[in-house]
Amino acid sequence: MKYKEMIQAYSAFGKYVVQQGRTNLSKKTKKPNNYTGSLYKSLKYTPPKDSNGRVTLTFLMDVYGMFQDAGVYGSDPSLVKKGKQKGKATNTIFGRYSYKSKMPPLKPMMNWAKFNKIRFRDKKTGKYKKGDCKAIGFWLQKRIFAQGITPSLWFTRPFRAAFKRLPEELAIGFSEDVLNYLKKK
Repeated sequence: MKYKEMIQAYSAFGKYVVQQGRTNLSKKTKKPNNYTGSLYKSLKYTPPKDSNGRVTLTFLMDVYGMFQDAGVYGSDPSLVKKGKQKGKATNTIFGRYSYKSKMPPLKPMMNWAKFNKIRFRDKKTGKYKKGDCKAIGFWLQKRIFAQGITPSLWFTRPFRAAFKRLPEELAIGFSEDVLNYLKKK
C-alpha cells in the first residue's frame, strides 16, 4: 500500500517548519546568530519516503543551529564582570547543553568580530585599535564560556506549532490512503 496522502502531509509539515525556521533566522533579532547565512542555507528537510510501511522525515542543518535554538548554560557567570547566566531551562526539542571545560571555537568569534567591525579602543587616545580581531575573539570566547548562550527557539517554535496540527493531517491522509487502497481492490 502506498501512503501518498500521508507523505504529502509530512511534506507540508517539513516545508512549513523550514520556511518558518528560516523566517525566524532572518528576523533582525536573530541576525547576529546567522550573519553569514550558512545556517539559513543549511536548513532543509529530506522528502518523506515510504519504505516497508514506514514514512520518515529528516531535518538537516548546521550543527551549531541546535545550540542557537536550545541555548547553552555557561560554566560560571562569576568569571566575567557583571556576569549572569544566559542559558536558561527551556522546553526545546534538542535538549540541554552546557559548557563544562571546553570553550566555544575561537575562529568563528574572530570572524564575527571582523565582519561586524567590532574593535577595542585605546585607553590613552580613545581611538579604535586596528587588527584586534583575535583579542576580541578571545574576549567573546571567555564571555560565552562563562555566561552561555541565550536560547532563541528559532526552530523549536515552528516545529511545535506544525506538530500540533500534524496528527489531524496524518489521520486524514491515512484514511484517504486506506479508502484509495480499498477502491482499487
